[in-house]
Amino acid sequence: MGDRPVQFEILSDQAVNFHYSKFPWVNYQDRNLNISIPIFSIHGNHDDPTGADALCALDILSCAGLLNHFGRSSSVEKLDISPILLRKGRTKIALYGLGAIPDERLYRMFVNKQVTMLRPKEDEDSWFNLFVIHQNRSKHGATNYIPEQFLDDFINLVVWGHEHECKIAPFQNEQQGFYVSQPGSSVVTSLSPGEAVKKHIGLLHVKGKKMKMHKIALETVRTFQMEDVVLADHPDLFNPDNPKVTQAIQAFCMEKVELMLDNAERERLGNPRQPEKPLIRLRVDYTGGFEPFSIHRFSQKYVDRVANPKDIIHFFRHREQKEKNDSDLNFGKLVSRPASEGMTLRVEDLVKQYFQTAEKKVQLSLLTERGMGEAVQEFVDKLENDAIEELVKFQLEKTQRYLKERRTDAEEEKIDEEVRKFRESRKKNTEEEEEEVREAMTRARAHRSEDAVLVAASSDEELMDTGMKSTGDSDDGLPATLNRGRGRARGRVRAARGQNSTRGSSRRGRGSTSQESATSSRTYKPVSMPAKNMSIMDAFKSLKPTASLNSSKSFSEDIIDDDSDLEDISTVPSSKVNQRLSTTSSLSKRGSQSQISRGVDFESDEDEFDPFKSTATSRRTK
Repeated sequence: MGDRPVQFEILSDQAVNFHYSKFPWVNYQDRNLNISIPIFSIHGNHDDPTGADALCALDILSCAGLLNHFGRSSSVEKLDISPILLRKGRTKIALYGLGAIPDERLYRMFVNKQVTMLRPKEDEDSWFNLFVIHQNRSKHGATNYIPEQFLDDFINLVVWGHEHECKIAPFQNEQQGFYVSQPGSSVVTSLSPGEAVKKHIGLLHVKGKKMKMHKIALETVRTFQMEDVVLADHPDLFNPDNPKVTQAIQAFCMEKVELMLDNAERERLGNPRQPEKPLIRLRVDYTGGFEPFSIHRFSQKYVDRVANPKDIIHFFRHREQKEKNDSDLNFGKLVSRPASEGMTLRVEDLVKQYFQTAEKKVQLSLLTERGMGEAVQEFVDKLENDAIEELVKFQLEKTQRYLKERRTDAEEEKIDEEVRKFRESRKKNTEEEEEEVREAMTRARAHRSEDAVLVAASSDEELMDTGMKSTGDSDDGLPATLNRGRGRARGRVRAARGQNSTRGSSRRGRGSTSQESATSSRTYKPVSMPAKNMSIMDAFKSLKPTASLNSSKSFSEDIIDDDSDLEDISTVPSSKVNQRLSTTSSLSKRGSQSQISRGVDFESDEDEFDPFKSTATSRRTK
């Protein structure tokens, strides 16, 4: 905030750049706000949009006018990245942004050429192209990262988030030709070697097609010292057969910690806001017959001097990895493998590997390993408690419909054969399987949202009943008390059913009108679902005329949710209500991606050079 005018202008269509926002324009052009330094930000993997409304933390800051949230994608199958076009004098910047997306999904989209970076139609070679991304840069698995070669070669600079190690100085990718700057995290978030690198931010100067990065050290970061010790490398100091070798190792570690404390004190920048106690980490490899000493007793000596006394020493053993065949995978060993071996395992991979190596009697016969793996991933990562249940129900219903259409005889062997064929066809059609998983996850999120509404309504009914019972013996006071109780309950139910209701009657510059609030509030459509799912055999029995009446008894009566119940609240317990909110989304498929060359310079005090003057350029129209 401030009175200093903004010196650049936006040339692109802001309705396209901020189409998902309630305020589709840049904040410094809002007449009710006085912005001097506009901030543009993409979301990361810890604040990605989730839930029924697909909201994230940056949406709150954006609606408050504090920053401009861009780079958000609405499609999960195709991405068209449209830049924010900025101009200041003769310098023009095309700012591309892509918020965090699951790495496996984005990797697959790049491979299938479904990611397109749009370019300005006029003078496309005169723009400085800056791309902001938040994905895994280092390889954590076969597809659990984004290779730099996937990005278009017309980009001049990539600002890469998510990785915590500070590599702020731009590094050139020799194959693609662009530069990559990795700012890293601003504070130490884990006791790992990458976090021990000094923290910086960067001030980027751009003039025409030339750029210069100025590193600025952060002065309020807690100092962090880390060192590794291998006991086997000091045979002159430590002998495993010596009965007092443990005491010798402890004394050696104390000397190391004292040296690290001295180094941390020397690295202090003198800022009064910088924390005094440093972070110390000494990793000790005791391979070779050595025994570790008591860490708790050792840490007591540094309680007043170190910020992490309990984590100063970390003992580990170096294990040589042996070559193993893929057919000899053991699920138990995969789960218990220590993190020190440097292998990152995902839940989806564990599920897939388990069923590939499991016995025949515990193999999946109806579901697919991929769908089950993604459902378990949603349950683990995003706490979608109904993800697995909804996936099972969805695939069961789809299989039942398939068998009915095939008019298969109600014999167990023939049913098993048809189910097996249907499962194999679904495994080959990956796009259809992904659509099934998305539909099941949508059901699970809707189920969670409705459960929250029902819990709120149930608690309001209890409050209303309490208010009715505590009215006293006076007949005159009874009607007034009952009316107050109903009013409070009705108000709470409305607030629970409409998540976008505004709070307070005053309206500020970026506030929405009552009509906008009414149209943007969430609407629930009544959907009836059976209270109990039929098995496959029951589904076939229901096709017979003699069994039609009996099979219909397995379904409970449909409960229709109408808006009229907001006025008259019934006292039916919430546990009897069984609803599911199902939504479907039509997603576009196919995209194309091309690569276009470009040139970029670094400015230096000695001279200026242009390493890409001879680079050929190709065009893409926006």
